[in-house]
Amino acid sequence: MRMKAKRNQYTQLRNDLASARLKKPFEMYLATAYTSSLSVGLFASLLIGLFSWLFRLPQMIVDKTGINDSLLSILPLANILGTIAVVILSFCVFWWITYEVFIIYPGIVTGSRRQNIDANLPYAINYITSMSTTGITPDEVFRLLGDSPIYGECAVEARYIAREVDIFGRDLIEAIRIVSVTTPSQRMKEFLQGAMASISCGGDLKEYFHAKSDQYSLENRQTQKQFLDTLALIAESYVTVMVAGVLFLIILQAIMSVMGSDNKPIFLYLVIYLMIPFGSMMFVIMVDILTPES
Repeated sequence: MRMKAKRNQYTQLRNDLASARLKKPFEMYLATAYTSSLSVGLFASLLIGLFSWLFRLPQMIVDKTGINDSLLSILPLANILGTIAVVILSFCVFWWITYEVFIIYPGIVTGSRRQNIDANLPYAINYITSMSTTGITPDEVFRLLGDSPIYGECAVEARYIAREVDIFGRDLIEAIRIVSVTTPSQRMKEFLQGAMASISCGGDLKEYFHAKSDQYSLENRQTQKQFLDTLALIAESYVTVMVAGVLFLIILQAIMSVMGSDNKPIFLYLVIYLMIPFGSMMFVIMVDILTPES
């Protein structure tokens, strides 16, 4: 009951839980967050407190920093008071970190699912279009899509549509509406809402699937072309900065070291051991971030 009373305070968390498809009610998830945070906070604080007590860290800090004569009376209690302070501080820090991890985790899963759906949606719609042209009913099309794991999270969304129809007895329009509200992908939401409108007004669903298939295929090709153009720009930048630029700096520093009789060219060491590996790593990370999920 206490967790139900907090529903209005955690609107974003409830939305993320639904979009992440974590299959856990909000009340149970929040209760797990509180319990786990409390357990981790207690365990970590007791462990750190025990370490602080055994090695007498507060006493060592007092001895190192010095103490005023008026505070000599609390010197024997320094270890006890310091350990208590460490335990309280550790509990607060680890409780807060664990709690925040539970709060943001559904949002991370939602973002990952959004990327996966957007990446697989053109291929999933092609599959739906192919199935619909054979005369298969729309609800069976979504069942078949849900049974095809190669389409990633798009198949998960299709399974939720089939679940609403088969288990909860809802009609296809209502099932599509429920999934469209909770799906994390805006493109999937628009596709489902269009399918729902087409079914409601008695339109040609096959034509709608064909139109969407052409639209998303075109958008997918444009996205791939933009990525290839960006990748070409990054490659040119890498050659210019990390190959030609670094080689120029090495030659210049080597000549200056010879002319100046410098036995320890620090700048040359920095270029070779820091600039080259870290610069290459940054380019690798940049390419990995910009690469669309396949």
